[in-house]
Amino acid sequence: MQHEHRMMVFCCDASRAFAQKVVSRLKKLDIDDEDKVRLGGLEIKHFSDGEFQPYYHDSVRGATVFIIQSTFAPTENLMELLLCIDAAKRASASKVIVVTPYFGWARQDRKDKPRTSIGAKLVANLIRAAGADRIMTCDLHADQIQGFFDIPVDHLMASNIFLQKIQDLHLPNLSIASPDIGGAKRANFYATTLKKLTGEEPPIIICHKTRIKQNEVSTLRVIGDVEGRDVVMVDDIIDTAGTLCKAASELKKMGAASVRACVTHALLSMDTKGVYAKDKIAASEIDEVYVTDTIPHPELSGDPKIRVVSMTDLFALMMRNVYMYEPISPVFHQDY
Repeated sequence: MQHEHRMMVFCCDASRAFAQKVVSRLKKLDIDDEDKVRLGGLEIKHFSDGEFQPYYHDSVRGATVFIIQSTFAPTENLMELLLCIDAAKRASASKVIVVTPYFGWARQDRKDKPRTSIGAKLVANLIRAAGADRIMTCDLHADQIQGFFDIPVDHLMASNIFLQKIQDLHLPNLSIASPDIGGAKRANFYATTLKKLTGEEPPIIICHKTRIKQNEVSTLRVIGDVEGRDVVMVDDIIDTAGTLCKAASELKKMGAASVRACVTHALLSMDTKGVYAKDKIAASEIDEVYVTDTIPHPELSGDPKIRVVSMTDLFALMMRNVYMYEPISPVFHQDY
């Protein structure tokens, strides 16, 4: 007879590569039943009208079920996740823990104009209503989204990875930049943490942008000393890369020695003129962009400017600690 407390890991279609890396890492960690940790069988049956239905090949009765799925491009992937949560609960899973490396709709975190939705709150309600007991995610667009959930939220920061990457670059005149005013708190966190790690606090540069409309930047002004500096911009999302590329251009015009960026979630969408973000970055004055694998982009392998770093080790460690009822605070840096 199987004991009740057992870990079972599944993934939806969009995050399969990420889930495979997580499971490989889990097998190397100290878990009660580490020999049984594997990526479980989950089939998504598609119907001719576009409807789909999940089916678990393995019994999940009494198990702690982890479902890995990012909700980018977000409607199909979100609906697939909700159905998988529902299926696990109806199959008598003891706990259903949602692992969402990228939480879509997070930019809709408030009413920024009359008569509009707060999409992040609605999605939080949907995940809870589907039956999730806990959610794990990374670099939410706004801190307050954690409060939208009525279940525990484990919020990882990509700064765990990027801070080490910045130190490894050994930039002689490092400055940390935010591509917009809203990211000033994040930039300050990086600067103060680097002071703790290295003894020197890099100066902060702030870019102030205005928009004509969504995904289209009108003007961008740079605040701070740029001349001769090796600038690293930090942000949570690259969408069409308009802001990033415009900021890099302005920084180079003001005499920056080099411009790099560390950005967690790479949406890499097409802008209103039909230009993809990847091509825009390739043609821009930015020297390097570091992104994570929370959103899969196999086409970036070998890209001359965009480097992918993995969050899978951190997610695996967090999943292991939650499953083993051990503290998860050692996995995190202080929130920014």
